[in-house]
Amino acid sequence: MIWKRDWGLTGRVWLTMFLLFIVYLVFLAVLWALGIGMSFLILIAVGMAFIQYFFSDKLVLWTTGSRIVEEDEFPELHQMIEKLCREADLPKPKVAIMQSPVPNAFATGRSPKHAVVACTDSIMRLLKKDELEAVLAHELSHVKNRDILTMTMASFIAMIASIIMQNFLWGAMFGRRSNSEGAGAWIIAGLVAMVVYFVANLLIMALSRYREFAADRGSGYITKNPRALISALGKISGRMEAVPVEAKAKVQGANAFFIIPALSGNAIMELFSTHPALEKRIANLEQVEAELRGF
Repeated sequence: MIWKRDWGLTGRVWLTMFLLFIVYLVFLAVLWALGIGMSFLILIAVGMAFIQYFFSDKLVLWTTGSRIVEEDEFPELHQMIEKLCREADLPKPKVAIMQSPVPNAFATGRSPKHAVVACTDSIMRLLKKDELEAVLAHELSHVKNRDILTMTMASFIAMIASIIMQNFLWGAMFGRRSNSEGAGAWIIAGLVAMVVYFVANLLIMALSRYREFAADRGSGYITKNPRALISALGKISGRMEAVPVEAKAKVQGANAFFIIPALSGNAIMELFSTHPALEKRIANLEQVEAELRGF
């Protein structure tokens, strides 16, 4: 297998972490100046990060209604993933199936040894064998790049800001100090939290879009067939338009994990999307194809 370390992804991860760290320091400095006690909130955020890190695979499977399947249930799918794992030099992950009319696939788990690769029953009917292999190789690239761990770490600051945002009105009305000064401090803290949450999520989404590019490239390197993923992405995107809104709404919470968001469309601004535009992904894969051909 041709596998190149994506220094662009590595650089963006470190840059994102650095910028988020700066935002975090500014955030804490403002809250400290306002006299807001942060110990309890940080404890909650750490607890949430702990749960997300160690139980992310189980949480994602639970929220999507996916179930782990054994080899005797889906032998061809297991064999396909085993083959791809040999190519990618990865341990075989657990395999899950999600019953949904939304054609999609995702990977979760904190490390290659604790990974789960899942796909919907509808995507298995929609795609040809080489197209499904390309999609699964995309998900295995996420595993190889340890994307779930990276996004968990990057989400830490946004989680703290989210907790404060959700509670600042309560704090303003029923803060420790019942005077206007205490309420005002909580309101300012809530507004600061909103700004921090917005900035942190912009950085996380930018990183998420690039990691999709990296996983697409990884699929091309693993299968040596970028054209199969181009075809698969086109089919999935086209079919997504025909899926009932209610069915897409049921899996909306897992959009960040999917190969194509279930509610994607022109109405969503690219800046606020977790995935790059389909046209850019195709152009990215065409570059990989040219590279594999030696052009």
